[in-house]
Amino acid sequence: MDSTSLEAAVTLPGEDFSRVALTAVSVELLRKLWDQHGPLMFHQSGGCCDGSAPMCYPAGEFLTGDSDVLLGRFDIGSDDGAQPLEFWMSKEQFNYWSHTHLTVDVVPGRGSGFSVESPEGKRFLIRSTLMDWDVASI
Repeated sequence: MDSTSLEAAVTLPGEDFSRVALTAVSVELLRKLWDQHGPLMFHQSGGCCDGSAPMCYPAGEFLTGDSDVLLGRFDIGSDDGAQPLEFWMSKEQFNYWSHTHLTVDVVPGRGSGFSVESPEGKRFLIRSTLMDWDVASI
């Protein structure tokens, strides 16, 4: 994989474009975290402080429901096999960010106490790019 990104598989009905990607650095960290914690997932909520950062949890630890949108699915697997990872966002936050493409990146710093990268001295963050086509909110 190159250093730019891994695009998520499309999950929203009627769409044919990816809404979220992972940088190569984030894929590398996610593989390490997968080895430590097992299957993983992301959830992006809104709000201030830690709530505005993408949170990485062991899969199923954060319960999603009708108030969440599945923005994409990744396979971060290596030669050892498939490692599926879902990226969720609160529906309310999606209504604000529906015109952006999101890229999950990694920077030095302390992540949220609830996100699994916290002890690594790194944190996930979102880099967004405005999309230039019309999209509907859910």
